[in-house]
Amino acid sequence: MIERYTMPEMAQIWTEENRFKKMLKIEILACEAMGKIGIIPKKDLINIQKKAKISIKRIQEIELKTNHDVVAFIWNISENVGPSAKYVHYGLTSSDVLDTGLSIQMKEAMDLIIASAKELQKTIKKQAIKHKKTIMIGRSHGVHAEPISFGMKMAVWYDEMTRNIERLQQAEEVISYGKISGSVGSYANVDPSVEKYVCKKVGLKPAKASSQILQRDRHAQYLNAIALLGASLEKFSTEIRGLQRTETAEVQEYFSPTQKGSSSMPHKKNPIMCERICGIARILRANAMASMENIALWHERDISHSSVERVIVPDSTILIHYALRKMIGIMNRLEVNRENMLRNLKISNGVIFSQHLMLKMIEKGLTRIEAYNIVQTAALKMYAEKKDFLEAVCEDKKVRKYMSVEEIKACGNLNYHIKQADTILKQTGILANKKNK
Repeated sequence: MIERYTMPEMAQIWTEENRFKKMLKIEILACEAMGKIGIIPKKDLINIQKKAKISIKRIQEIELKTNHDVVAFIWNISENVGPSAKYVHYGLTSSDVLDTGLSIQMKEAMDLIIASAKELQKTIKKQAIKHKKTIMIGRSHGVHAEPISFGMKMAVWYDEMTRNIERLQQAEEVISYGKISGSVGSYANVDPSVEKYVCKKVGLKPAKASSQILQRDRHAQYLNAIALLGASLEKFSTEIRGLQRTETAEVQEYFSPTQKGSSSMPHKKNPIMCERICGIARILRANAMASMENIALWHERDISHSSVERVIVPDSTILIHYALRKMIGIMNRLEVNRENMLRNLKISNGVIFSQHLMLKMIEKGLTRIEAYNIVQTAALKMYAEKKDFLEAVCEDKKVRKYMSVEEIKACGNLNYHIKQADTILKQTGILANKKNK
C-alpha cells in the first residue's frame, strides 16, 4: 500500500473556516475586554457573545462586493448580531485580527512540526545506537578518507536535529505574539488592556510595540527556521541517495514488493522519497527568501506582504511537515548493507590507513614532513600498482627502517578508527553520559 500524507491536523489549521473562527474569537474577546473597562454595555456584550456567528459562504458573497475580506467578515457578524454589532471591531484595525489570528495558526502549526522533528530525531538515534560499530569508509571530496561507523554518521545527523529543534522552538516563541493596538499601533482608539486580555486568552504575548502590524522579522525567523530544517532533511536525503548509487549500494530506501521504480525499466529501485525531499527543500528556501522581502514595508504598513504570506506560510508548514513524515518513514525502514560497506572500504587497497602509519612513524622520531613524504610516495605507488598498501609497505626499506612488520600491519586495525564511537554518541546525547547526570 502506498504511504500517503494523511495529516488532517495540519491541513485543518490552514482552512478558511479555521482562519475566520479564530478571527471571530479574537473579536469576541476584544468585546469582553472592552466590556470590562465600561466601553460596551453588559446587555450588548451578552448579545454579541450569544449571536456572533459567521458563515464562510456568506462572507465570500459579501467579499465579492467589498473586495475586502475583513470588512466582509465584520458585515456577516453584524447581520447576525444586530444593533449591538456597532461595538464589534470597535477601535480595531484589520491587522489586529488578521495578525493575531495568523500568530495562533503559526503557533499551532509549529507544535506539529516540532513534534515530528523530535520523532525523526528518535529514529536517527535508534540507527546511531544500532550501527555504532558498523564500519564503513568515510569520504571527503567523494574520495575514500578514513574508516568511520554508520552510527557516527547518524550521530552527526542527530546533533544537527538538536539544533533544528532549538531553532524551531525559538521561532515558535518569536511568533507567539499578538497585537490589538489600532490602525497605526498607537492605542489611540483601543486601550492596551484589551490587547493584554485578548493575547492572554489565546495563548500569546502582547507585542511591546507595533505599527499597524506585527513586524515581519518574526515571520521571517519562523520561515527561515523551517528552511534550515528543510536544508538538513535535504542533506540527509542527499547522503542516502549517494550511498544508494549502484556502485556503492551501502544503504537503500525501503522498496515495497509491489512498488515500481520505472515505467520503462522493471529493474529500477530509485530513492524517490529522498529526491522528493530535496525538491521540497528548494521551495522552503525560496519561501524563506520571500519572507525576508516582506520585512521592509512602507511606513506603518502596506499590504505587499499579505498576498505573499497567504501562500508561503501555509505552504512551508505543510511541506516541512510532509517532508518530516516521509523522512521518519525512510529512517525507520532504512536498509543498511554492512557487507557492501566492508567491500567498498577494501576497494582502495588499504591506503586509507596512511595517516595512522604516518603518525606511528612520527612517534619513531621522524619529522611530520619526512613521515608524510615517505608515506605519500608509498601510497601513490600502491595506487598505480594496485597492490595492498600495508603489505607493500612492509617491503619498503624507508618504512622498515623505523617500523617492524607487526607494527606496520597493526595500522590496518579497523577498530582503531571507531574506538571513540561511544564518546561521540555520549557527547551528542544519544548515549547516557554519567558525567552529565
